[in-house]
Amino acid sequence: MSSHEADSTPRDRADLDAPAKADLDAPAKADLDAPAKADLGAAEKKVTGEIDPGARAVVVAVAVLVLLGSIALPHSGAANGWDVLTFAPDAQDESIALPSRLFVGFALAFGVVASMLALVTRRWALAWVALAGTAVSVALGMLAIWSRQTTAPDLGASGPGIGLVLGWLTVIVLTFHWVKVVWSKTAAQLEAEEARRRAAAEQEQRDAEERRRDG
Repeated sequence: MSSHEADSTPRDRADLDAPAKADLDAPAKADLDAPAKADLGAAEKKVTGEIDPGARAVVVAVAVLVLLGSIALPHSGAANGWDVLTFAPDAQDESIALPSRLFVGFALAFGVVASMLALVTRRWALAWVALAGTAVSVALGMLAIWSRQTTAPDLGASGPGIGLVLGWLTVIVLTFHWVKVVWSKTAAQLEAEEARRRAAAEQEQRDAEERRRDG
């Protein structure tokens, strides 16, 4: 066998083995990247589903306590918020209308329960629920105050009490802060999504360049 054939045979064998080795390395690299991408996606999903109210959490917690206290105060005459909600005899004597009962129910359900759940769990969806419910409570509170100011004179009903006015102002404060929390989270989500799209485009471009070099 000539020296040319002796030199070319190992080199030819190496050239034949190179694509096979590359094919074996590619799935291994993909297998290594897949868990990392899965972990990154799970972490991103967790972050985008949570809120970070920061100092607003203290304001919301205090507002929830004030709202609970306002329900124990008179909403009209001798009827407090609990009397209004259950339509107790004191509420019947004051001719409490439906808007007042709806306001107390929405304030408890969304201003207290949903707000506390959103603070404890830090779930973005619950923050949205608290925002929507307290926003409706603002409108219901305004109707409740208006209904107490427009009762027929012959009924002898009292006007809006301190508990009703304080509760209405408190749900306004809660709505304002939930708007800030939800909006800041929405803006952060949009920025994160834009960054993810840019990173994906850059990765695709790098993969295309590598394929061209390999080809």
